[in-house]
Amino acid sequence: MARSSYYYHQKRNQQTDKYKEVKLLITKIYHHHKGRLGYRRITLEVNKIGFIINHKTVLRLMRELGLRSLVRIKKYKSYKGQRGKIAPNVLQGDFKAAKPNIKWATDITEFKVFGNKLYLSPIIDLFNGEIISYELSERPNFEQVVLMLKKSFKKIPNQTNLILHSDQGWQYQMKQYQQLLKEKGITQSMSRRGNCLDNAVIENFFGILKSELFYLNKYISIAQLKKDIQEYIKYYNNERIKLNLNGMSPIEYRAHYGQN
Repeated sequence: MARSSYYYHQKRNQQTDKYKEVKLLITKIYHHHKGRLGYRRITLEVNKIGFIINHKTVLRLMRELGLRSLVRIKKYKSYKGQRGKIAPNVLQGDFKAAKPNIKWATDITEFKVFGNKLYLSPIIDLFNGEIISYELSERPNFEQVVLMLKKSFKKIPNQTNLILHSDQGWQYQMKQYQQLLKEKGITQSMSRRGNCLDNAVIENFFGILKSELFYLNKYISIAQLKKDIQEYIKYYNNERIKLNLNGMSPIEYRAHYGQN
C-alpha cells in the first residue's frame, strides 16, 4: 500500500473512532428504551449525559448501527350509534393546558392476541401527556370505565372545574357515566362523530404504545400482554422523554412545573 493511501485510511479510522464512545452510548440508550426512541429523543438523552452532539450526527450514527424505531397502526372504534346524550365539543381542539388537571382526555383501544381481545381504557392529562389512570379488561364493558374514573377521582378534589374529553363511544353516552362526572364537578366534552382529530392526543398515545410495545413483540397470551402494558405505562410516565416537554418525561415535567 502506498504511504499516502496508508495515512488516508489511518486518518479515516481515527475519524470513525472519535464516535466510538458515542455509538456505545446510543446503542445502550436505544436498547434500554427497547428500540422505542427515534434519533431526536436519543439526541436529547445523549446531551443530558454530557455529550454535546447534534441530531443529524446521531441520525447518521444510528443508521450506521442499524438502529431505528417502528410505526403505528389503526384504532378500535367504540361508537355504536347514539344511545344517550351527546355532550358538546367543549375542548374544540385546544389540546394545550397551562397546568395539571384542567384538561383530560379518554378513549378505549383494542388488542388482539390469537383470537382473544384486550381493551385498554386510560385517562391522559393534556398538560404533560401523563396517564392519570387506566383499566384493562378482556371485554369492553361499562365497569371498566367506572373503575378507571374512580382511580382518577382520587387524584383530584371535588368540584375541580376540569374538562374530560372523549369520543362519542357508547360508554360516554351512558347516564351513569355522565352522572359520575357531574357529581365530581367535571365538565364533559365529546368529539364530533367520526373525527379522530378531535381526540388526537390520546390517539397519539395509543399509536406510541402499539408501535413501541405491541408490534415489537409476538404475544401468545393476554396475561403477558397485560403485564407488559402495565410496565410500559409506568415507563411512559416516568422515563419516556418528549420533545415537547423539553426533553423530560411526563412525571419529570409535572415536578418541574411544581417547582416554578
